[in-house]
Amino acid sequence: MTLEVVNEAYRGLTYPWGRLGEPGDEPFEVAPGVWWLRFSMPGPLNHINLWLLEDGDGWTIVDTCLNLDSAKEQWERLFTGFMASRPVKRVICTHMHPDHIGLAGWLCERFNCDLYMTQAEFLTGSLIMGYTGEQAPPPAIDFYHRAGFSAEQLDNYRQRFGSFGQFATPLPHNFQRLSDRQTLSIGGRYWQVVVGQGHSPEHACLYCPALQLVIAGDQILPRITPNVSVFPTEPDGNPLESWLASSTRLLDMLPEDLLVLPAHQSPFTGVRVRLNQIIDSHRLALAKLYDLLMAPKVLPECFECLFGRAIGDNEIQMATGETVAHLNYLWHRGNIQRRLNDEGRYTYQSDPEARYIDAE
Repeated sequence: MTLEVVNEAYRGLTYPWGRLGEPGDEPFEVAPGVWWLRFSMPGPLNHINLWLLEDGDGWTIVDTCLNLDSAKEQWERLFTGFMASRPVKRVICTHMHPDHIGLAGWLCERFNCDLYMTQAEFLTGSLIMGYTGEQAPPPAIDFYHRAGFSAEQLDNYRQRFGSFGQFATPLPHNFQRLSDRQTLSIGGRYWQVVVGQGHSPEHACLYCPALQLVIAGDQILPRITPNVSVFPTEPDGNPLESWLASSTRLLDMLPEDLLVLPAHQSPFTGVRVRLNQIIDSHRLALAKLYDLLMAPKVLPECFECLFGRAIGDNEIQMATGETVAHLNYLWHRGNIQRRLNDEGRYTYQSDPEARYIDAE
């Protein structure tokens, strides 16, 4: 099949198949032996891009979609149709979020093939799947209480806790570890693993110099900034520092003329432009937050500053995690102070003895 080629520039990026392009019902070849699939999902993103790589007499799959009947049906059609009954030789998951690993166990069992992931992603995904059906532990309730959740929001969190495993089949009991700068041979070409952090613990991108492209997962997205959040499992974590460091490292490593294959939205070129945009957006948010905190604030009072709008209950958990990430960044740097008030909520205030210094 073909897509209309529209070299549409948008905020410094170019989308070879249009800013809103999609592959349609059949796989679309974006480079020799690299095929773009799009699977539908519920939720605001409503889709995920997956990648089929020709691999000798079989296929390598990169990312898998949620554990949905519709996704399994789409895979079944591919197995007997486009994939021409050639076997899946391995499944690579960029990271442990359920839209990426949701059907990894199912695919590996069906084809008796190995799962490739970084160690931190495999172990974290396995840990969170183990929460399925469990009650929210007290430290998690304490985390969201200190972050300003109301009683009703805490009840909603308790009801949703442990739902991760509903969207993913069990992971295999073993895996092949991916490591930063490791190379894989796929379809007679070398692919280098490039690890980023912040959005998830040890996110693997796949860079192929010969094809001048990178499968970026959620590490580099064209029109949204990937979520960088703090969770109850590491309440004082500083993922935003890791995210900024990873983005700066990728900026130094990746050439500008790469085709970027993101997990959401459309393939694009202009990776260095986009990485600079992402870095600058976080720096601006941190500076605005520091100014806001000249007067003490509890966490929900920071939402408008960071997101430019009110936050509804359906997005409160993600917004809270991202806000804590920005606050923890400033707190770890000594730019702000954090105290518990009489209601057991954290209050944050810019340190009068400190000066905000922009991240480098």
